[in-house]
Amino acid sequence: MDDHTLTVSPQHTAPGATVLVVEGELDHHTAPLLADFLSEEAFAPGARVVLDLTALTYCDSTGVTVLVSAYQKAHAARCVLALAGVNDDLSRVFGIMGLDQVFTLVPTVADALGPARP
Repeated sequence: MDDHTLTVSPQHTAPGATVLVVEGELDHHTAPLLADFLSEEAFAPGARVVLDLTALTYCDSTGVTVLVSAYQKAHAARCVLALAGVNDDLSRVFGIMGLDQVFTLVPTVADALGPARP
């Protein structure tokens, strides 16, 4: 039986930008899948990585840890990481944890692919 209820689909939509569409449940069982994609991503200076979380239905603490790790890699590489389409539940969790002050949260992928933010 396959317990993986998460899919990650890379999309190269603009030069210097990678969008990862994350769909399903991000939890203890599925977090390694996203972590693998993020370890393969080129967090290059000036690059933009967008995680499209519009279709993310669930995220536990393990999933949040993967997202924080991605932020740390992007920050170290002076790369822009944006989270697009974060649902109300996850937004509330980010607010409680103070992560809404850490992550660049945008409503849509198009917003994330606008002008680069420092």
